[in-house]
Amino acid sequence: MMALATAAIGTPLAAQEAAIPPAAEQIAAAVLPLPAELRAAATVLGYNADGKLTPLRRGTNGMTCLARDPRAPQFHVACYHESMEPFMARGRELRESGITGTQVDTVRFREAKTGTLKLPSHPASLYSLTGGSFDAKTGTAPGARWLYVVYVPYATTATTGLSDKPQEGAPWLMFPGTPKAHIMFVPRM
Repeated sequence: MMALATAAIGTPLAAQEAAIPPAAEQIAAAVLPLPAELRAAATVLGYNADGKLTPLRRGTNGMTCLARDPRAPQFHVACYHESMEPFMARGRELRESGITGTQVDTVRFREAKTGTLKLPSHPASLYSLTGGSFDAKTGTAPGARWLYVVYVPYATTATTGLSDKPQEGAPWLMFPGTPKAHIMFVPRM
């Protein structure tokens, strides 16, 4: 674990100019959405000097966190249960190949329905922070918005008793009946 973290700390000057933070900073920001007791044992994927996604730390608690993509215009970090990795990794792969927008889900939904893309067999959580910026000195993300999600593939309003209408401060079901069905918990909209 330490070798992974220290390998990126000695980041070449060219990469630092490309705004790729040191591994320790990427890890601190990436785990921020998680409850405090889950942060230390989470796997973290971040960016190396070449800007490629790579493991920065191997975890033991079944949670995977993604560091901020240095190419993205705004701060966004997310952590999800390991059972979501095939779905998430496929989305990253499709975007890297140039597939964008709703086409990413079109492909993933088709693959899930044919059984070539594995989905979680149980509810799976995702925590994220979007917007604002990460303050490495304080370990906080002022101005970021929290989002909590529980993926329940193919769940419907009938199977969950949840509304499919967004409600501030209340759970609701997004993408009901699809492989991407999930319960949204948005503290403020």
